[in-house]
Amino acid sequence: MNLFSRIWNSSLGKKYIMAVTGFALFLFVLGHMIGNLQVFLGPEAINRYGAFLQGLGELLWGVRLALLAIVVLHIVSAVRLTAENRAARTEQYEVYKPVGSTYASRTMMMSGLIIAAFIVYHLLHFTVQTQAINLTGKDFVHMHDEKGRHDVFAMMITGFRNPIVSLFYIIAMALLCLHLSHGVSAMFQSLGWKKNYYKPLLDKGSKLIALLIFLGYISIPIGILLGYGKSYVDKMTPGPNAAEFAPTGGAR
Repeated sequence: MNLFSRIWNSSLGKKYIMAVTGFALFLFVLGHMIGNLQVFLGPEAINRYGAFLQGLGELLWGVRLALLAIVVLHIVSAVRLTAENRAARTEQYEVYKPVGSTYASRTMMMSGLIIAAFIVYHLLHFTVQTQAINLTGKDFVHMHDEKGRHDVFAMMITGFRNPIVSLFYIIAMALLCLHLSHGVSAMFQSLGWKKNYYKPLLDKGSKLIALLIFLGYISIPIGILLGYGKSYVDKMTPGPNAAEFAPTGGAR
């Protein structure tokens, strides 16, 4: 406990905490994207993946709680570092002129807090499956495929067919990847692994990785808005849950 307290109360320690938690969240973002992209393999693949995750039971909730703790640590350490940096400034400038910094680095706090707000919405939307905020009028909880598994495919198609939801998702992914474009590079610097002779390569690599992640994530709502999966939700046979699969407003 004393060791953690010493780390937490030092600026360098908080930078290490930000770097380590940031790396863990970066791995999650990659894994989550790979999992979600299985929607393009069809209903069987994504529904099998969803069933596998649900089958983890208490372990899955353990992972979720661990991720929540990591997010909180990342945000709180960032807020405290920002406050300390501002308090340490002895000179105040009438006009702020950033030197040697990028837009992404200057907006890390803002983008991070907006991303945190999006995470809450995303969890309520597709994890908790709160009907009141999905903007479709459909109950995602009762969507099941012919094998009795939760129909993740139908849920994603129905959810992203609403243009407002898809636009919000795309904007959030743009902010996330703007955050990553600087955060990945800054993580190496905080850990002391950013050397001058490969710094340009690392900076460019961070931006490229962020761009690829952005394209991967937004390909899902854009593909659905362009019609991917429409025939699947439209041909659902009538039954007690048929209304859940019925097409909703938005792109056709």
